[in-house]
Amino acid sequence: MEKGLALQIIYLDTINSTQKYLKNKILQKELKSPIAVCAEIQTDGIGSRNNQWISQKGNLFFSFSISRYALPSDLQLESASIYFSYLLKETLALYGSKVWIKWPNDFYISDKKIGGTITTIVDENLICGIGLNLKKSPENHSTLDIIIEKEKLLEDYFENIEKKVLWKQVFSKYKLEFYRNRDFFTHVNREKISLSEVTLNSDGSLDINGERIYSLR
Repeated sequence: MEKGLALQIIYLDTINSTQKYLKNKILQKELKSPIAVCAEIQTDGIGSRNNQWISQKGNLFFSFSISRYALPSDLQLESASIYFSYLLKETLALYGSKVWIKWPNDFYISDKKIGGTITTIVDENLICGIGLNLKKSPENHSTLDIIIEKEKLLEDYFENIEKKVLWKQVFSKYKLEFYRNRDFFTHVNREKISLSEVTLNSDGSLDINGERIYSLR
């Protein structure tokens, strides 16, 4: 464990999914929050809308578990994907990355996706899984625009999380960058919705034709 880092990180070589692994270990009481798992290769990673996240060696795959009671007091669970994605975005920006967050949980460089975030609740824990293309990417995707060691990135990211920055502080910055979404789409109930026609609410949800839509992942 790194000095000053309260969250332990377990490094593994090959695993089906860091999120599935951590979820099972939490349910079986073999691990407890706060804890993180990082793998070199995932054979069955989880992507958006239950798709498989294509995992290539050299990229970053990790999941972490935090007690829901250790989260910022004003953070709604439905907005956790935005919150933890944005904190990683800020961590990467310290090293010069131009990464931005497409609502609600996708990492983009310019107009290409480079990764994403998945969150779920297990007992009284929030489990967050993140995949990021550091070196290789599938067709029509891209890679991170900086070179950084995984261990250093995770150390800095978890130290950022431990500051327990309030949701309202994160959202105030996120909303200023939301305009980047205008040329993109999201999916709601399998329907493709243009993000140029939505309103971003203060809790991170979208107003689409008068209906409040939250991230489901």
